[in-house]
Amino acid sequence: MAPKNSKKAAEAAPPAPESDVEMDYGSPSNEVLIDENSPQELAKKEQRIRVLPGSSATAASFEFKDEDHTLGNALRYIIMKNPEVEFCGYSIPHPSEPLMNIRIQTYEGTTASEALEKGFKDLMDLCDVVADKFVEAQIEFAEENPTEV
Repeated sequence: MAPKNSKKAAEAAPPAPESDVEMDYGSPSNEVLIDENSPQELAKKEQRIRVLPGSSATAASFEFKDEDHTLGNALRYIIMKNPEVEFCGYSIPHPSEPLMNIRIQTYEGTTASEALEKGFKDLMDLCDVVADKFVEAQIEFAEENPTEV
């Protein structure tokens, strides 16, 4: 035996949505454009580099989130090319954690933070040179081998 109010409940229920119903998400004039590089938005982003406790001006350890051997080894190599750096090494504390630590010790006259910044700049410059050389070689190959491209 069905409940007495089942007929009324079925009549009061909203109709099932149709699969070809168009949704109106508002006009483009209502959209808010957000500058992802604004200081307010950059402050909201997660900090990916931090100085670990126990650091001094000339000897510091930095923790990088979401980085691995790819950046660690390249950055260590570039930083060690700096004559003002006494030591630079990196480690991955545990393979299941997305963290990379880098330790920098400098001679008097420069700080570990300056050495890290110079390392970033030098690594970006090296990547630019490699990319330019690759594009030049690609163009040269395409000119020498027009049917193979």
